[in-house]
Order: sequence, then structure tokens, then C-alpha cells
Amino acid sequence: MKKAEKKNPTIGIIGLGIMGGIMAETLLMNQFVVSGFDIEPSACKRLKKAGGVALKSVREVILEADIVITSLATSSALLKVFDEIKQTLLEQPKKLIVIETSTLSMQDKEMIAKQMNIPGVDLLDCPISGTAARMKDRAWTIFVSGNEKTCKKIKPIMECLSDNHPYVGAYGNGLKMKLIANHLVAIYNVACAESTIFARKIGLDPQDVLDIFGPSPVIGTGVMRLRMPFMIDRQYTPPTMKVEVWQKDMQVIGDLAKSVGCPLPIFNATAPIYTAAMAQGLALSDTASTAEVIGQMAGLYQNSKPTNHLKSKKA
Repeated sequence: MKKAEKKNPTIGIIGLGIMGGIMAETLLMNQFVVSGFDIEPSACKRLKKAGGVALKSVREVILEADIVITSLATSSALLKVFDEIKQTLLEQPKKLIVIETSTLSMQDKEMIAKQMNIPGVDLLDCPISGTAARMKDRAWTIFVSGNEKTCKKIKPIMECLSDNHPYVGAYGNGLKMKLIANHLVAIYNVACAESTIFARKIGLDPQDVLDIFGPSPVIGTGVMRLRMPFMIDRQYTPPTMKVEVWQKDMQVIGDLAKSVGCPLPIFNATAPIYTAAMAQGLALSDTASTAEVIGQMAGLYQNSKPTNHLKSKKA
């Protein structure tokens, strides 16, 4: 089929982990043609099973796709992938929109922007705020940034993935917005853990606290409604966000704040709680496991372990 006859453009996805995999499946369900690549064979198998085309390299994805989405976990992966993208485009020039969705440092984003300074190539910065579970509710927020005209072109893709995809301005503003969101989440998460343990210590049922305050337009937050059920049940798997992954985001936020001379006293106060969770063997658990750290500090959980074999009632 000729490209001119396609109902939708071919979307190439590089990085088929949790987030990239969900994007691929969602686009496929909405009649997009999706091809992709991941260094993990199991991720490529999942794409193929969902109806996508699993390719063997970054190069093949670039040559096949009209629009490329990258979803990568580390700085080294991002730089390696964009080196390959640049090399491919220099050898075989083409018009291409690249949508970068990873949450990494501003330095990384600026570096790849320089690499993609190639005629016919438009690079957008569109990080995602939300978890795999939130995607099912169409509750992701995708912060769209870059050339406004190009951002309008990808609107059908954003509408497919989420109900919330605000345009936030120039390239890089997407990441900045995402880091502000994560800054708040880091604080809200530990605040919820603290409230859960405080309620238990004074003889209240924390489930009553969640039932009363969770729906409140003043006190209730999405973080409370998502994470407090984990904390109440002391059940932290399967994780919506692993502590070890969250540590990377905390570092990125701290580094950016330091680079612009902005104090973050409340955010910084939460950091030792997450570090303690890592030390207690909870690296692969949900960040709600910060409640275990505070519970231990409060003398509640010294002789028992989280019930990770149980399923949270509301998670």
C-alpha cells in the first residue's frame, strides 16, 4: 500500500518497555500501523502479538516510519538511540517527526536537539506523567512541547493516547512541566505515607481516612487515591512506579533545581525516606512503600513484613 493511501501514518516506537509497549498497543487498537524495536526480545514479541511489526534495529524503524516515538529508560540508551537515528538520517535523508517521551535530564534533551538539527526532521519533547494503570483510564498527561505547527500535526496521536495533552510551549518545556509534576508527586506520596501511619498510631482506621478525604476537592489527590490503598494493605506489588526508577527522577529534579539555584526544602526532606526504602530491600516495590519506612520509624512494623502476596483492594 502506498503511503498516500494510508488512513493513518506509520508510527515507529523505539523502546517497548512498560510505557512504550502500552503506547504501541493503544495505537494499534486505534487503527494505526505500528512498527518498533527494543533490545529485549520479549518486548518485540509482545508488539508482534499485539499486531505490530517488530523490527531488528533502530535504523529499520527510522526508515519504515513516518513518525517515531522514543521511550527510553536511561541517558545512555537515549544517546545511543539518537546517535543511530542521526546516522541513519544523514545516510538516507527523509522528512520525520520524532516524539521524545522519556523523563531524563535537560542536558540530555538539549544534546539530542543538537543532533536532530537536520533538514526535514522535527524533534518534539513530550514526556508522560502517569503510570501504566492510569493509561487504562486515559488519565495520562502528555506535556507536548516544540514547534507549535508540528505539535498540531501529531494531535491525532496524542488524542489516541490520552485525554490530557496540553501544548506547553517551546521544546524542553514538556520536561520542565513533567519535573514539576514529579516534584509534587514525591511530596504527596510521602505525605500520604505519613498520614497513613499517623492515623494508625492514634487509633484510626486509615481506610476511613481515605474514604473521607480521597474524594475531597480540597484535600484529596490522585496520588492519595492511587497510593494509599497500597499503604493500607501494606502490599506494594505489582508496582505502579518502582522505588529504584523513582530515584532517577528525584536525581534529575534535584540536579535541575541546583543548576538554577532554587531551594527545594520540602522535596529534599522526602529524599531520605525513598533512600531508606531502597536500603530496606524495597527497590522493586511501589513508591507507596515509603509507608513501610515511616511505619518502622513509628514502631508499628518492626516485627512484621509487607504482605506482598496479597492483592490491594483498590490499587
